[in-house]
Formats: sequence, C-alpha cells, structure tokens
Amino acid sequence: MTLSVHRPVLYPDSDGQPIAHNTRQFQWIVLIKENLECCFADQPDVFVAGDLLWYPVEGEPKIRVAPDVFVVFGRPKGDREASPQENRGSYRQWEEGNIAPQVVFEILSPGNRLQAMVNKQQFYQRYGVEEYYIYDPDHHDFVGLQRVEGEFQTIEAIAQWTSPRLGIRFEFTPETLTIYRPDGERFLTTIEREQERSAAREAAAAERERAERLAAQLRALGIEPES
Repeated sequence: MTLSVHRPVLYPDSDGQPIAHNTRQFQWIVLIKENLECCFADQPDVFVAGDLLWYPVEGEPKIRVAPDVFVVFGRPKGDREASPQENRGSYRQWEEGNIAPQVVFEILSPGNRLQAMVNKQQFYQRYGVEEYYIYDPDHHDFVGLQRVEGEFQTIEAIAQWTSPRLGIRFEFTPETLTIYRPDGERFLTTIEREQERSAAREAAAAERERAERLAAQLRALGIEPES
C-alpha cells in the first residue's frame, strides 16, 4: 500500500521580478505608497502595501499578482492579525478576512506589455478591486477604472477626479500628474517633505531671534517684555 503524503501548499513571497525597471517608475511607486501611508497613518484598519504578492485563492499559489501599490480597508497595518509577530511576506486573502484590496495602482515601465496590462485588468476585476489606476510616466498617460455593477468602467473625468475610496484627488494635465491628499496637501517626495521641514525650522529660528532682539530693545528702554 502506498501512503499519500500531504504536502503543504507553498506561497512564495517573491515572484523574482524587480520592484521597478527604472528610477522614474520607482519614484512614482514610492511617492504614491508613502503618501498613502501618511494619509491613513491614524487609521489602524487601513493597510497600504507596495510590490507585495497578493494570493486571492487558497490552495492556488499560481493565482497571484504583485500590484505596485494597493490599499486594503478593513485590515490592520503591517502585521497579520492572527500572528502579530510575523510581518506579511504576502497578502493571502483567506487569512485576511477574505477582504480583497479595494484600490490598486500600477506604474508602467518601458518593459510593460499591453497583454500583461490586459491580464492584470482581468485579474483585478475578477477578484474584487474597486478602483484601478494606471500611470505611464514615460508617455504621460493616466487611466482610471472603477467597478460599476461588477464590471470595470473607464473614469472619463480622470483629469479632475477624486477617489471615492481614498479621498485623494488627481489633477491630470497635458504636462503633469499631481495628486492631493484629502486635506488638500500635495503628495510630496521625501526630499520635498524634508525641504518643507527644514524651511519651517529656519522660519521658527528666525522668529525666535526676532523676538529675542525685540525683548532686548525693550529692556534697554526699561520695559520688561511680557512673557
């Protein structure tokens, strides 16, 4: 008698593909992912991920995709709820309350093929994505798809569009794509954010110096400045 051996299903944490194929694509992935994390920093049940494999079907490790950025409402940040000590190596939907990512972003590179994008669109539509945004920074093309009655439909008003799920606003012109947070602040790169902080520190230091000079002038006149 031959005994069958039950082998556990393996769900690799990597598909062997690079996160990005060039610096411009990588910069956009980081810009969107990091700013979305800032947008939802105070909401513990919003999970934002970048280049993380998503397995929607238990027992089917070949059914998978790694979106450039995706957002899941209703799941805790960072660690699996069932095992807080273990960082997510992939997003296995059946271990995540069977909640599919609601919003997905793909940033195209010269290596992306039309058929691959079609396949991804079909995948996202089949497995429950509500909003799907595709940006090609090399050719400056921006497309948005929204689920309507179970099917993706192109967002015609994408030039001035506010995401129903995320609350962020896209401003798309023939020259630029600018994204704004729900509070109206523009999505900033890490360098831009540091420059803003540096400018704020310099302004605060200049204000303290001005106040100290004014206080010294008042004391010279025999007037004690108010504290």
